[in-house]
Amino acid sequence: MFGSAFVLVKQIMEEAVTRKFVHEDSSHIVSFCAAVEACVLHGLKRRAAGFLRSNKIAALFMKVGKSFAPAEEFCRKAQELEQVMETNQDSLRRMPRLPSLNPPGVKNLWIRTALFEKVLDKIVLYLVENSSKYYEKEAILMDPVDGPILASLLVGPCALEYTKMKTADHFWTDPSADELVQRHRIHSGICRQDSPTKRPALCIQKRHSSSSMDERPSPSPSAREYVESLHQNSRATLLFGKNNVLVQPRDDMEAIPGYLSLHQTADIMTLKWTPNQLMNGSVADLDYERSVYWDYAMTINLEEIVYLHCHQQVDSGGTVVLVSQDGIQRPPLRFPRGGHLLQFLSCLENGLLPHGQLDPPLWSQRGKGKVFPKLKKRVPLGSGSTESVSDKEEDEATDYVFRIIFPNSQSDFGEFSRFLQRQTDSRVLTPLKLLCDNMKYQIISRAFYGWLAYCRHLSTVRTHLSALVNHAIVAPNAPCDASGGLTTDVWQTFLKDCTAYKEQELLRLVYFGGVDPSLRKEVWPFLLGHYQFGTSEDDRREVDEQMQASYEQTMSEWLACEEVVREREKEQHAAALAKCSSVASVDSSSQRMTHHDSTVSNEVFESVEEQDQTESESKTEEAKQLPKMPNGAVQNESSSPDSGHPSSRNFSVTSGLSDGSFSTEDSSAPDASQRSTAAPPMSQSSAKAAAGEAEALTQELLDLYTLNLHRIEKDVQRCDRNYWYFTPANLEKLRNVMCSYIWRHLDIGYVQGMCDLLAPLLVILDDAFSCFSKLMKRMNQNFPHGGAMDTHFANMRSLIQILDSELFELMHQNGDYTHFYFCYRWFLLDFKRELVYDDVFAVWETIWAAKYASSSHFVLFIALALVEVYRDIILENNMDFTDIIKFFNEMAEHHNIKQILTLARDLVCKVQMLIENK
Repeated sequence: MFGSAFVLVKQIMEEAVTRKFVHEDSSHIVSFCAAVEACVLHGLKRRAAGFLRSNKIAALFMKVGKSFAPAEEFCRKAQELEQVMETNQDSLRRMPRLPSLNPPGVKNLWIRTALFEKVLDKIVLYLVENSSKYYEKEAILMDPVDGPILASLLVGPCALEYTKMKTADHFWTDPSADELVQRHRIHSGICRQDSPTKRPALCIQKRHSSSSMDERPSPSPSAREYVESLHQNSRATLLFGKNNVLVQPRDDMEAIPGYLSLHQTADIMTLKWTPNQLMNGSVADLDYERSVYWDYAMTINLEEIVYLHCHQQVDSGGTVVLVSQDGIQRPPLRFPRGGHLLQFLSCLENGLLPHGQLDPPLWSQRGKGKVFPKLKKRVPLGSGSTESVSDKEEDEATDYVFRIIFPNSQSDFGEFSRFLQRQTDSRVLTPLKLLCDNMKYQIISRAFYGWLAYCRHLSTVRTHLSALVNHAIVAPNAPCDASGGLTTDVWQTFLKDCTAYKEQELLRLVYFGGVDPSLRKEVWPFLLGHYQFGTSEDDRREVDEQMQASYEQTMSEWLACEEVVREREKEQHAAALAKCSSVASVDSSSQRMTHHDSTVSNEVFESVEEQDQTESESKTEEAKQLPKMPNGAVQNESSSPDSGHPSSRNFSVTSGLSDGSFSTEDSSAPDASQRSTAAPPMSQSSAKAAAGEAEALTQELLDLYTLNLHRIEKDVQRCDRNYWYFTPANLEKLRNVMCSYIWRHLDIGYVQGMCDLLAPLLVILDDAFSCFSKLMKRMNQNFPHGGAMDTHFANMRSLIQILDSELFELMHQNGDYTHFYFCYRWFLLDFKRELVYDDVFAVWETIWAAKYASSSHFVLFIALALVEVYRDIILENNMDFTDIIKFFNEMAEHHNIKQILTLARDLVCKVQMLIENK
C-alpha cells in the first residue's frame, strides 16, 4: 500500500502538469485516498481508533484534533460534510425509483476532505512525530524511514488545486475502450477495422472554406483532447502561449479575444488560436461541442506560411498577418501591449532552427534579448529634410515583413534549376549532350541505390524473421478446404485407420479450422505430445498407465511432506496462542491496566515469528510423540484457525479413479485414509515408506516446499472463481496437479500465473498432469527465470517495424513504447487473460498446431494481429504507452477471436512471402 501511494502521487503530479488541473473524482484521486487511508490505519492501536467507532479514520482525526489545531478545524468541516452527505443519501433512499448513489469519495471522505483542505500532509506528519502514542511498533507510520517519506509525499498533492468541473457528457474523463471502438465503427461506416487504406480521424477534423480560416477544429467528440493539446504535453512542445490575442473571424463581427499558442513536434510547427469562450468554459455545457466558436478556431501549419507582415501600432502591442504560399492572408493577430509580438517572433525563430530561419533575422541586443532589425524610412529626394543622420537612424520603420525559409524543403523544380545552373557554369559552356548524359547518370544512380536499399531491406527481413516462420507455405484449400477444422468424421476415420490421414494433414485442419469441441478431450493429448500420432490404442493405454503410476508416486511424496508442514504450522500457532493467553492473564490485573495502558496493544499483537527460536528446540521431540495415522503418516489433530489456507484443514483422501482429484475431508470420515479420484489407494507399505521419507526431509526442503505450497493455495482460491467448472472439488484437483508439478520442479518453484495455464487444460482433460508438464516445457521460458520474454519483445519490434512502419513510428514518437511491455501478459499466459474460455480453447489448439503447420512462434503473430485489428483506433487517438495499456485492459474478453486468428495466419503468410521474395 505504501508503494501504491508512491506511484499514485507520481501519476497525480504528472496529470497536474500535463492537464493543468486534477479532477476531484479522478480515478487517481480515489485510489490515492484509499491507499493513504490504508497506510494511516495500518498498525493503529485499538484505543486510538475507539472501540465503538465504525469509522476509525474519523475517530483518529478527531483524537488528533484535541491536541493539533489544524486538525481540529478540519474535523469540524468534515463532520458537516458527512452530515450533508448522509442527509442526501437518506433522501435518495426514500425515492423508490432511484437507486442509492455512492460517490467515489464517500468511502474515504475524511482523507479526501483533508486533501482538498490542504491539511492532510500536516496531520500525517503530526501522526508520524507522535506515532508511539497511536500505533503498534510494526505500523508504517512507526517506521523511521517510511513514515517521514509518506508525510513528505503528501506535500505535493496537498499543494494542488482540484476542480469539480464536468460537462453533461463527461468528456473531461477519458473515454473507455468500448467507446473508442464504437466511435471508430460509426466513423468507419462499412470499412473493415483492419483496413489500412482508410482511417477517418477521431481527432479534431480539418475543414477548408473561403473565409481564409483554413484549418479549424470541428465540434467533435474529442473537444477535451483539443483543449488539452493547447498546453504543454509529452506529444508536442509548447514554444509560446498568450491569451487575449484579438482576431476578427468575419468582416461582420467585432474582434474577439483568444489564446494563441505555438507548438512544435518532431515533424512540424503548428500555430493555434482558440477563442476564450472555448478555453474558460463560458459556453453552456450542453452547447459546448455545438458552439459556433469552434468555427472561428484556427490551426495553421507554418510550413505553408511564406511571409509574416508585422505592424506596430501606438494603441496596441502589434499585429501579425500570415500569408501562405497561395497568397491567401489569414485574419490579423492583434497582440496586447507589453512586447508580446517580439516575444512571439523570437520563439518562432528559435523553433525554426536548425531547419528553417526568419529572413531578415531578429537581432540580439547585448543582454536585452532579441530586437527588430533596424530599417530606415526612405526619405524622398528633394524633400528638403534638414534632419541629422543620427535622427534618421533612430527613426525606425514600424512595419516589417519577414520571410520563413526552409532551405532543405525546396521544390523539385528548384532542385532541377540549381542542377542546370551547375551544369552551365559561366566559365565552361557544357554541351547539351554532356548535360543529358549527366542527367541520365544521376537517374540511373538513384534507381540503382533504390534497388540496393530494397535488397538490403529484404536481407534484413530474412536475417531477423526467417527463423520465426516455417519456409514451406501451407495453403488453407489444398488438398481440401480446411476451414471446417478437424471434424468428428475425419477423427473417427483416423482412429480406425491411422494411414487414412497423415499427421501433417490433421495439423493443417486444426490450424485453419480448430477442433470440434466434442473432440478436444481426445485430440489435445496428441497436440501436446502426450500421445504420438499413429500409435495404437494399446500403446496409448500403456502411456496412460505409466504416467498414472508416476503421478501417484509424486503425490505420495509431496503429501507426506505436507503432513509435516501442517504439523509444524500447528505447533507454531499453538505456541503463539499460548503466549497471547499468558499475556492476557497478566494484563487482567488492575495495576497493569493502570500503569501500562499504552503497551497492552503492542504485546497482544506481537509477531509470532519471535517465538520461532524459543520453540524450535522442542519441535522434534514433540513431533515424535504425535499420534500416527494407520498408513504411518502423522495425524493432523485440529485445524489451524488462522492459517488462511484451505488445506490447513485435516487432510485426507477418498477412493476412486474417475476425475483425477484429491479432496479435503474431516479426519473423522470412515475413508479418511484412502486415495481420491486422481489415483488408486496407496498400499500400507507405500504409505509407511512415504512417512519414513517425510521424517528424513531436511529443514531446507521443508521451508522451500512450504513457501511454494502457500503460493499455490493462494492462487488456486482466486483462479477463475466465477467460471462454472471451478467448484471446491475441482479447485482441489487444480491444487493437487499443481503441487505435483512443482514438487518435481522445486528448483524453479511456483510463479504466479502457472494456475492460469493449468486451469483450461483441467476443464478439458482428465489426465491434465502429463499434458500440463508438456505445455510447461515451452511456457516455462516465459517466466522470470527464463529468457524468452525479451526475445518475444525483440521479435515483435522487428515484425511491426517491417509490416506496419506507420504504427511503429507512432509508437516510437509517443514516448517510445516499442519495447512492447504491454504484451507481457499476452506472452506469459498465451492470451488466457485476454479471452473468454471458449476462445482460449480455440487459440491454444491453433498455437499447438501452428508449430508444425506454419510457425513455432505463432503467439507473436496473434499479438501482432491484436494490435493490427485496432491500429486505426490507436492511430486516430494518438495513443501513448499508458493509453494502450488502458485500452487493452478494458478490451479483455471482448475480442473477435475469429477475426484475430484469420489476421494472424495472414501475417504469417505475408512474412513467408517476403522471405521468398514473391
